[in-house]
Amino acid sequence: MQCAQATGLALPDALNTAAPGPLRAVPQAALPEGMPYEAFIAESGTVPTRENLHDLFNGLIWHRFPLAKRRLNRLQAAAIAAQGVGPVRGPLRDAITLFDENAALLQAPPAVWDALLARDWARLFVGERALWAQARLVLFGHALLEKLATPYKSITAHVFVQPVPAALGDDLAAWDGWLAPRLDTDALARKPFTPLPVLGVPGWWLANETPRFYDDAQVFRGPRQA
Repeated sequence: MQCAQATGLALPDALNTAAPGPLRAVPQAALPEGMPYEAFIAESGTVPTRENLHDLFNGLIWHRFPLAKRRLNRLQAAAIAAQGVGPVRGPLRDAITLFDENAALLQAPPAVWDALLARDWARLFVGERALWAQARLVLFGHALLEKLATPYKSITAHVFVQPVPAALGDDLAAWDGWLAPRLDTDALARKPFTPLPVLGVPGWWLANETPRFYDDAQVFRGPRQA
Protein backbone atom coordinates (compact mmCIF):
# COMPACT_ATOMS: atom_id res chain seq x y z
CA MET A 1 0.00 0.00 0.00
CA GLN A 2 2.81 2.40 0.79
CA CYS A 3 4.26 1.71 -2.66
CA ALA A 4 0.92 2.54 -4.27
CA GLN A 5 0.55 5.68 -2.18
CA ALA A 6 4.08 6.78 -3.02
CA THR A 7 3.38 6.54 -6.75
CA GLY A 8 -0.07 8.09 -6.51
CA LEU A 9 -1.65 4.96 -7.98
CA ALA A 10 -4.63 3.06 -6.70
CA LEU A 11 -3.67 -0.40 -5.46
CA PRO A 12 -5.05 -2.29 -8.52
CA ASP A 13 -3.04 -0.07 -10.88
CA ALA A 14 0.08 -0.36 -8.72
CA LEU A 15 -0.14 -4.17 -8.81
CA ASN A 16 -0.65 -4.23 -12.57
CA THR A 17 2.23 -1.83 -13.16
CA ALA A 18 4.74 -3.35 -10.76
CA ALA A 19 4.23 -7.00 -11.61
CA PRO A 20 2.30 -7.71 -14.81
CA GLY A 21 0.68 -11.12 -14.52
CA PRO A 22 -1.88 -13.38 -16.15
CA LEU A 23 -4.81 -11.68 -14.38
CA ARG A 24 -5.35 -7.98 -13.86
CA ALA A 25 -6.38 -6.35 -10.62
CA VAL A 26 -9.45 -4.11 -10.84
CA PRO A 27 -11.18 -1.90 -8.27
CA GLN A 28 -13.63 -3.65 -5.95
CA ALA A 29 -16.44 -1.64 -7.55
CA ALA A 30 -16.03 -3.72 -10.73
CA LEU A 31 -17.58 -6.71 -8.94
CA PRO A 32 -21.31 -6.68 -9.80
CA GLU A 33 -23.64 -6.68 -6.83
CA GLY A 34 -24.74 -10.18 -5.93
CA MET A 35 -22.11 -11.94 -8.06
CA PRO A 36 -19.79 -14.33 -6.18
CA TYR A 37 -16.22 -13.06 -6.04
CA GLU A 38 -14.69 -16.36 -7.24
CA ALA A 39 -17.15 -16.70 -10.12
CA PHE A 40 -16.38 -13.15 -11.27
CA ILE A 41 -12.64 -13.85 -11.36
CA ALA A 42 -13.18 -17.05 -13.34
CA GLU A 43 -15.43 -15.32 -15.89
CA SER A 44 -13.69 -11.98 -16.22
CA GLY A 45 -10.02 -12.82 -15.73
CA THR A 46 -9.76 -9.91 -13.31
CA VAL A 47 -9.38 -9.78 -9.52
CA PRO A 48 -11.45 -7.23 -7.54
CA THR A 49 -9.04 -5.46 -5.20
CA ARG A 50 -9.69 -3.24 -2.20
CA GLU A 51 -7.26 -0.68 -0.83
CA ASN A 52 -6.00 -2.78 2.07
CA LEU A 53 -3.15 -5.10 3.06
CA HIS A 54 -5.26 -8.24 2.66
CA ASP A 55 -5.86 -7.59 -1.03
CA LEU A 56 -2.32 -6.31 -1.57
CA PHE A 57 -0.92 -9.66 -0.42
CA ASN A 58 -3.55 -11.50 -2.46
CA GLY A 59 -2.44 -9.64 -5.58
CA LEU A 60 1.23 -10.40 -4.90
CA ILE A 61 0.47 -14.11 -4.50
CA TRP A 62 -1.45 -14.06 -7.80
CA HIS A 63 1.74 -12.83 -9.44
CA ARG A 64 4.03 -15.26 -7.63
CA PHE A 65 1.86 -18.39 -7.96
CA PRO A 66 -0.43 -17.72 -10.94
CA LEU A 67 -0.98 -21.37 -11.88
CA ALA A 68 -1.91 -22.47 -8.36
CA LYS A 69 -4.12 -19.44 -7.75
CA ARG A 70 -5.90 -19.97 -11.06
CA ARG A 71 -6.43 -23.63 -10.17
CA LEU A 72 -7.94 -22.77 -6.77
CA ASN A 73 -10.20 -20.18 -8.36
CA ARG A 74 -11.48 -22.61 -10.98
CA LEU A 75 -12.25 -25.19 -8.31
CA GLN A 76 -14.15 -22.57 -6.28
CA ALA A 77 -16.06 -21.36 -9.33
CA ALA A 78 -16.98 -24.92 -10.33
CA ALA A 79 -18.24 -25.67 -6.83
CA ILE A 80 -20.32 -22.48 -6.84
CA ALA A 81 -21.76 -23.33 -10.25
CA ALA A 82 -22.69 -26.83 -9.05
CA GLN A 83 -23.96 -26.00 -5.57
CA GLY A 84 -24.72 -22.30 -5.53
CA VAL A 85 -23.79 -20.00 -2.65
CA GLY A 86 -25.35 -21.13 0.62
CA PRO A 87 -24.98 -20.22 4.28
CA VAL A 88 -22.03 -22.65 4.55
CA ARG A 89 -19.36 -23.38 1.96
CA GLY A 90 -19.14 -27.14 2.46
CA PRO A 91 -15.99 -29.25 3.01
CA LEU A 92 -14.42 -28.70 -0.41
CA ARG A 93 -14.87 -24.95 -0.56
CA ASP A 94 -13.77 -24.67 3.07
CA ALA A 95 -10.54 -26.50 2.23
CA ILE A 96 -9.92 -24.38 -0.88
CA THR A 97 -10.46 -21.20 1.13
CA LEU A 98 -8.18 -22.43 3.91
CA PHE A 99 -5.43 -23.14 1.38
CA ASP A 100 -5.88 -19.78 -0.32
CA GLU A 101 -5.90 -17.81 2.92
CA ASN A 102 -3.48 -19.65 5.19
CA ALA A 103 -1.36 -22.28 3.41
CA ALA A 104 2.41 -22.59 3.41
CA LEU A 105 4.77 -24.75 1.36
CA LEU A 106 7.79 -26.48 2.85
CA GLN A 107 10.94 -27.85 1.28
CA ALA A 108 12.96 -29.57 4.01
CA PRO A 109 15.00 -32.66 4.96
CA PRO A 110 13.00 -35.77 5.96
CA ALA A 111 13.87 -35.38 9.66
CA VAL A 112 12.22 -31.95 9.70
CA TRP A 113 9.11 -33.34 8.02
CA ASP A 114 8.93 -36.28 10.42
CA ALA A 115 9.02 -33.98 13.44
CA LEU A 116 6.51 -31.57 11.91
CA LEU A 117 3.97 -34.27 11.10
CA ALA A 118 4.38 -35.71 14.60
CA ARG A 119 3.95 -32.21 16.09
CA ASP A 120 7.08 -32.91 18.08
CA TRP A 121 7.97 -29.26 18.52
CA ALA A 122 11.01 -29.82 20.70
CA ARG A 123 12.56 -32.10 18.10
CA LEU A 124 11.44 -29.91 15.20
CA PHE A 125 12.74 -26.61 16.51
CA VAL A 126 15.42 -27.58 19.04
CA GLY A 127 16.73 -31.07 18.28
CA GLU A 128 16.71 -30.61 14.49
CA ARG A 129 17.32 -26.88 14.56
CA ALA A 130 20.48 -27.03 12.43
CA LEU A 131 18.55 -28.73 9.61
CA TRP A 132 16.42 -25.63 9.10
CA ALA A 133 19.42 -24.17 7.27
CA GLN A 134 18.58 -26.69 4.52
CA ALA A 135 14.85 -25.89 4.54
CA ARG A 136 12.72 -23.28 2.85
CA LEU A 137 9.27 -22.27 4.06
CA VAL A 138 7.22 -20.20 1.62
CA LEU A 139 3.95 -18.61 2.70
CA PHE A 140 1.12 -18.91 0.18
CA GLY A 141 -1.85 -17.66 2.18
CA HIS A 142 -2.48 -13.94 1.86
CA ALA A 143 -4.35 -13.74 5.17
CA LEU A 144 -1.34 -15.40 6.80
CA LEU A 145 0.93 -12.72 5.36
CA GLU A 146 -1.43 -10.02 6.60
CA LYS A 147 -1.26 -11.40 10.15
CA LEU A 148 2.53 -11.26 10.05
CA ALA A 149 2.42 -7.53 9.34
CA THR A 150 1.64 -7.22 13.09
CA PRO A 151 3.14 -10.48 14.37
CA TYR A 152 2.11 -12.41 17.46
CA LYS A 153 3.34 -15.74 18.78
CA SER A 154 0.35 -17.94 17.94
CA ILE A 155 0.19 -17.25 14.19
CA THR A 156 -0.14 -20.70 12.65
CA ALA A 157 0.19 -21.73 9.01
CA HIS A 158 -1.44 -24.75 7.42
CA VAL A 159 1.47 -26.48 5.71
CA PHE A 160 0.61 -28.49 2.59
CA VAL A 161 1.55 -32.05 3.53
CA GLN A 162 3.27 -32.83 0.24
CA PRO A 163 6.97 -31.87 0.53
CA VAL A 164 8.29 -29.56 -2.17
CA PRO A 165 10.97 -31.56 -4.03
CA ALA A 166 14.53 -30.51 -3.32
CA ALA A 167 15.22 -30.72 -7.05
CA LEU A 168 13.11 -27.58 -7.58
CA GLY A 169 15.62 -25.54 -5.60
CA ASP A 170 14.45 -22.00 -4.88
CA ASP A 171 12.74 -21.50 -8.28
CA LEU A 172 9.26 -20.41 -7.21
CA ALA A 173 7.96 -20.61 -10.77
CA ALA A 174 8.87 -24.31 -10.66
CA TRP A 175 7.15 -24.59 -7.27
CA ASP A 176 4.02 -23.11 -8.85
CA GLY A 177 4.15 -25.60 -11.72
CA TRP A 178 4.60 -28.46 -9.25
CA LEU A 179 1.82 -27.30 -6.95
CA ALA A 180 -1.02 -26.48 -9.35
CA PRO A 181 -1.79 -30.04 -10.58
CA ARG A 182 -1.74 -31.32 -7.00
CA LEU A 183 -4.64 -29.08 -6.07
CA ASP A 184 -7.50 -31.37 -7.01
CA THR A 185 -10.88 -31.88 -5.41
CA ASP A 186 -10.06 -35.25 -3.84
CA ALA A 187 -6.84 -34.04 -2.25
CA LEU A 188 -8.30 -30.78 -0.97
CA ALA A 189 -11.44 -32.39 0.43
CA ARG A 190 -9.17 -34.42 2.73
CA LYS A 191 -7.73 -31.15 4.10
CA PRO A 192 -4.08 -32.03 3.39
CA PHE A 193 -2.54 -29.69 5.95
CA THR A 194 -0.50 -29.84 9.12
CA PRO A 195 -0.16 -26.88 11.53
CA LEU A 196 3.04 -24.91 11.96
CA PRO A 197 3.43 -21.94 14.35
CA VAL A 198 5.53 -19.90 11.95
CA LEU A 199 7.26 -17.71 14.52
CA GLY A 200 8.83 -20.86 15.93
CA VAL A 201 10.86 -21.28 12.74
CA PRO A 202 14.54 -20.56 13.46
CA GLY A 203 15.47 -17.08 12.32
CA TRP A 204 11.87 -15.87 12.05
CA TRP A 205 11.49 -14.44 15.58
CA LEU A 206 14.24 -13.34 17.93
CA ALA A 207 12.51 -14.75 21.00
CA ASN A 208 12.73 -18.34 19.70
CA GLU A 209 16.49 -18.37 20.22
CA THR A 210 15.83 -19.73 23.70
CA PRO A 211 14.34 -23.26 23.97
CA ARG A 212 11.89 -22.02 26.62
CA PHE A 213 10.02 -20.26 23.83
CA TYR A 214 8.58 -23.63 22.81
CA ASP A 215 7.25 -24.52 26.26
CA ASP A 216 4.05 -22.58 25.60
CA ALA A 217 1.47 -25.37 25.26
CA GLN A 218 -1.21 -22.93 24.13
CA VAL A 219 0.78 -22.38 20.93
CA PHE A 220 2.88 -25.52 20.51
CA ARG A 221 0.17 -28.10 21.00
CA GLY A 222 0.69 -31.83 20.74
CA PRO A 223 -1.26 -34.17 18.46
CA ARG A 224 -4.95 -34.55 19.09
CA GLN A 225 -5.84 -37.62 21.10
CA ALA A 226 -7.95 -40.19 19.31
